[in-house]
Amino acid sequence: MEEIIKIDTTQSGEQFVNARDLHKALEVKTQFNKWIERMIEYGFVDGTDFWSFLSKTSNGGRPSVEYNLTISTAKEIAMLQRNEKGKQVRNYFIQVEERYKQLASDPSYQMALGLKASQLLLEQKDQIIAEMKPKALFADAVATSHTSVLVGELAKILKQNGVDTGATRLFSWLRDNGYLIRRRGTDYNMPTQKSMELGLFEIKETSIARSNGSVTVSKTPKVTGKGQQYFINKFLQVA
Repeated sequence: MEEIIKIDTTQSGEQFVNARDLHKALEVKTQFNKWIERMIEYGFVDGTDFWSFLSKTSNGGRPSVEYNLTISTAKEIAMLQRNEKGKQVRNYFIQVEERYKQLASDPSYQMALGLKASQLLLEQKDQIIAEMKPKALFADAVATSHTSVLVGELAKILKQNGVDTGATRLFSWLRDNGYLIRRRGTDYNMPTQKSMELGLFEIKETSIARSNGSVTVSKTPKVTGKGQQYFINKFLQVA
C-alpha cells in the first residue's frame, strides 16, 4: 500500500496524523491556519478529537500553533473537502485502520509495541524529569495563587519562562483559540462562555465618573489562578 500521508503512533499505540501533513495531502489551496480553524469549527474537541501544541523553532522565532489529529478526525476532515482527493485520503485511512486492526490482534505485535514503549520511556525518563520538573513546580505554584492577573501580566510570566509572546500576541491567540470573544462590539476581548465555565477568567468592573455627571462601567478580563495554571500548562506543555 502506497503511503499517501505519514501516520504516527503514540507510545500507547494510538495512531494520529499531523494537520499540516493532512493539509498537504489534500492539496488544499487555502492557507493552513485559516483552513484548520475552519475545520475545527465543525465541532471537533481539543483533547479528544485533536490536540494542539506550540511548535519549537530552531531559529528562536515565534512558535506556531500546530495540531495532531486522531485518525477518525482526519477521516471526517477529508470527507468535508467534498472532492475526489478527500475521498482518496479517507479511503487510505480506512485501509490503514484495517491493517492496524489485524496487527493489533497479533500477540507478537503487542509484545513488540510494549517493549518499544518501555525502551522509549527509559531513554527519555531523565530528560523528561529534568525539563518538566521546574515547569510543573512553577505551574503548581501559580495554581495556589488566589490573585487574578491581567492578560498582559500573564504574557510577561510566560515570556520569563521561555515563551516568546507579548500582550498583543497573547490576546490574539486567546481570541483565535476561542477563549476571548473575537466579534467586534461591546463584548470584544471579553471571556467566552467556555472560558467562564472553565473558571479561567473573571471580569473586573470599574465605575468611572464622567465630568458631565454620568457614570460608565469599564470591564476588564483578568486571568484567575486556575486560568494561569491552565495557560502555562498549555504553553509549556506540562499538561
